Amino acid sequence: MRQYTLGLYEKAMPGDISWETKLESALAAGYDYLEISIDETKEKLARLEMGMEERRELVCLMYEKGLPIRTMCLSGHRKYPLGSEEPGRAARGLEIMEKAIRLADDLGVRLIQLAGYDVYYEASSYTTKKRFFENLSKAVRMAASAGVMLGFETMETEFMNTVTKAMRYVRREESPYLAVYPDIGNLTNASVLYGTDMIEDMEQGAGHIAAVHLKETRPGIFREVPFGQGHVEFEKAIPAAWALGVRKYTVEFWHTGSPWWKEELFRVNSRMRELLYNAQEKFPDIT
Repeated sequence: MRQYTLGLYEKAMPGDISWETKLESALAAGYDYLEISIDETKEKLARLEMGMEERRELVCLMYEKGLPIRTMCLSGHRKYPLGSEEPGRAARGLEIMEKAIRLADDLGVRLIQLAGYDVYYEASSYTTKKRFFENLSKAVRMAASAGVMLGFETMETEFMNTVTKAMRYVRREESPYLAVYPDIGNLTNASVLYGTDMIEDMEQGAGHIAAVHLKETRPGIFREVPFGQGHVEFEKAIPAAWALGVRKYTVEFWHTGSPWWKEELFRVNSRMRELLYNAQEKFPDIT
């Protein structure tokens, strides 16, 4: 058994291809699992309403193709945040959380990446932060009952753009079902913004980092930056995460229309595997 797993974010592939093609393509490019997206679009939120037969067929397809879906990127809370000052919108966010946990349980997803926003399209306030924490506590209890982990993604907003900030909520909950699932690209941008050390910040989550998103960014630009064209020092970040005990990594990037997307899947996989191999050699596990 490999000492780590490397997954692929679903949106690195065209959105109009089938699950069968996505699983086949990710496997062919060398990935160990796929990360499913539940974003704020109607199309992705509709996945939460999948019937049991459709869920069963997807699980069977995973076994048939030899590649599982093991993590979920739940960004639907951008539109329906847990901390919204609109009670109906916050309630919808909690409903999305409950349905996402149920879907994860049915599909065999182990970890849900939870967006670290109290609100996104609204102004953050004492009220939104208070409501976020109240609903987060409910969400953690839901996750615990299903045995599904939640992991905060470090985001691009002031509310939770560092591991240090995410850990305030992890420590307040004190639950084995709430951890941090940091985004290396976002952490790099935060380190530029604050003039801090990204590695030192990541170390604040020692013992509570469930997985890591490997994403390229530029200062102030958080999405759709091709690997190798940004400023993220993966050569430093990956060994640091490995030394902290992280063994699950997900590559996050976006398909933007290139006909060579399959080649890009392979190129990124090869580079990340190289860095993970080097980290493994530098910090070997005790056997």
